[in-house]
Amino acid sequence: MDDDTLQFYRRNAEAYAGWAKAPSTRLVGFLAMLPEAGSILELGCGAGNHSKEMLSRGFRVRATDGSPEMAAIASQRLNHPVEAMLFDELDERNAYDGVWASACLLHATRDELAGILARIHRALKPGGLFYASYKVGHGDGRDSLGRYYNYPPPEWLEATYAAAGPWTKVKSDTSEIKSFDETPATMLHIVVRKGA
Repeated sequence: MDDDTLQFYRRNAEAYAGWAKAPSTRLVGFLAMLPEAGSILELGCGAGNHSKEMLSRGFRVRATDGSPEMAAIASQRLNHPVEAMLFDELDERNAYDGVWASACLLHATRDELAGILARIHRALKPGGLFYASYKVGHGDGRDSLGRYYNYPPPEWLEATYAAAGPWTKVKSDTSEIKSFDETPATMLHIVVRKGA
């Protein structure tokens, strides 16, 4: 992850944790497609709101965040271990039924994203599900708080996924949000299944 972006979350962990939104119906739908008591890796768990929902439904959850400060807050809130882990530190193979990456891979630089997606592909069990969300745009840049975003157009993102390993698209849709800096944005939500 871009260092300036990571440092933003390290410095502002408490404020961001207080702002973090409750889980959405997308998470509930994603969990319904996984095996009962399945294993989930959450990348960029933030304050732990999504992991909390996963744990409450009986899933085995490995929660991670790139910011050690955010990981500590989430761990305390969840009463569950949360690891400080960067995307490029993921090195497991065939370990998870699902990977959940809500509004975090949008901070990966464009030239790094395919490699991260390949790591996620390897970490999933055959047929495993992967959810991620991105801010739609055309070209990378920084927001008013200095955070880096890759702002991918859907066509570029589709090609980047294809380069990272065989996937089957399960579904995709968009939503309108207000970011932490109050800027409106269109979010693209993608669920794919690991191919052979």
